[in-house]
Amino acid sequence: MDNNIEMITSGQPLYPAVLKEIKDFPKVLFYRGNPAIMNERCAAVVGSRKTTQYGRNTARSISARLAEKQVVIVSGMAKGIDTCAHRGALDAGGGTIAVLGCGIDICYPRDNNGLKEEIERNGLVISEYPPGTEPARYYFPRRNRIISGLSELTVVVQAGNSSGALITAELAAEQGREVFAVPGNIDSMYNIGNNKLIKEGAVPVTCIDDIAEAMGICGISRREAEKVLGETELIIFSLLENHGEMTVEELCAHTGKAPAYISSIVTVMELKGIVFSALGKIFIAKA
Repeated sequence: MDNNIEMITSGQPLYPAVLKEIKDFPKVLFYRGNPAIMNERCAAVVGSRKTTQYGRNTARSISARLAEKQVVIVSGMAKGIDTCAHRGALDAGGGTIAVLGCGIDICYPRDNNGLKEEIERNGLVISEYPPGTEPARYYFPRRNRIISGLSELTVVVQAGNSSGALITAELAAEQGREVFAVPGNIDSMYNIGNNKLIKEGAVPVTCIDDIAEAMGICGISRREAEKVLGETELIIFSLLENHGEMTVEELCAHTGKAPAYISSIVTVMELKGIVFSALGKIFIAKA
């Protein structure tokens, strides 16, 4: 296909099995980028085009945190929250998927052309609409079923009363996926939608790690470990990754270090929340 646009059908192995679970799943997807990431763990982060600095910062932070834990961020590349969600994932070195409401060769909004190109290089841009399809108002609510359908859960960061993000949340609930919503000021028009979702049963996000905890990935990742651990700490972390659990004596045998030294390093790692000890053995903390 022209312009580096590829196509995948629902009968091909790379087509995500999770998307086939939804009602009226797209039989064909056009894409640029790496389609394999659709089969990784995904979370949708969505919200309004009109937003506040609080909403933008929160969308970036949530997406970056999940991306650091190898969760792919799915959103719609619209202005506002969607843009910040993609940006947070990219800045953290993670994967992100943009689901368009137009042809894959068209950038909407046009201001996001640079972002679209970056996602194509480092993630995936997809659409069920053939190349050349201009954006239309009724395409966007329909594409939202793909955003939620690819995702284990959906996070609504900030949404007004008529935001399309509420449609994504409703679709996610219908698909049997969990819906999270970030609480906002009750006197702000920008938060009416997400506060209403919480009232109706969405899980409130009280801290960024609420979402990671719900996905069972609250422990430190290899990428995070390499950023925050010292040389010996990282060696111990790697040994625990490979062995699952070890005693101080076993760590000494593998590192050639004295027990007092290893015990002091492990104590520091426990204070950091990286590891915990029980019944004489040391484990990587998972929550």
